[in-house]
Amino acid sequence: MKCVIIDDEPLAIEVIEGYIKQIGGLDIVAKCTNPLDAFTILNKQQIDLVFLDIEMPNITGIDVVKTIENMPQFIFTTAYPQYAIDGFNLNATDYLVKPIPFHRFLKAISRAKEKHELMSVNEPGNFTSANPILAEAKAQDKFIFVKSEYENIKINIEDIMYIQGLKDYLKIYIQNSNKSILTLLSFKEILNKLPNNIFLRVHRSYIVNVSEIRVLQKTKLVVGDVRIPIGETYKTDVLKRLGV
Repeated sequence: MKCVIIDDEPLAIEVIEGYIKQIGGLDIVAKCTNPLDAFTILNKQQIDLVFLDIEMPNITGIDVVKTIENMPQFIFTTAYPQYAIDGFNLNATDYLVKPIPFHRFLKAISRAKEKHELMSVNEPGNFTSANPILAEAKAQDKFIFVKSEYENIKINIEDIMYIQGLKDYLKIYIQNSNKSILTLLSFKEILNKLPNNIFLRVHRSYIVNVSEIRVLQKTKLVVGDVRIPIGETYKTDVLKRLGV
């Protein structure tokens, strides 16, 4: 993931940079003490994640988010906890209060990486450019095949209610059936098989068929007679997808 750090305090930038070096997996494209210097980078380059202070001279971090069109994922890093509600209303991936503990920073990065992977999988064109024929077939097919034990089993897409991750395998629940199907496919592999306009990942352990959702609760979805948790990492995407 390519990231940018924006903070008017050089020491704060050093702390974040040091944490990133310990974790790995992130490429720091730029470090800006003046948020105005970041505008060109954010508008012209493909950036995946921005670490953004709020209280800065000339323009606040909140104003930066509101100004940049197609703002990437961002994590607020600030000494002012009172802005937390504003941050999450702007769909911040996380909100870190200075001084930032390493374990809290690590949790934020895990959330950002998981969200990045989810967006990559659900991106409308992510398979089209690689294989137009496969893209067309996927749009038309009403079924998928999944390997279970020594067989490839055909499943009608509309019959899938939800999918649950259980350690090393996935459990696919079929409507109007007392049986489920076990497969060693990963979440990424199963999502690549399913149309993303119908299926939505709502938790690190669950994918649901949106048309099967009966009730939306504060922290759960009701699919059939089963209550499925909404992961904090996925909550913003779930509410947006369901138009709530």
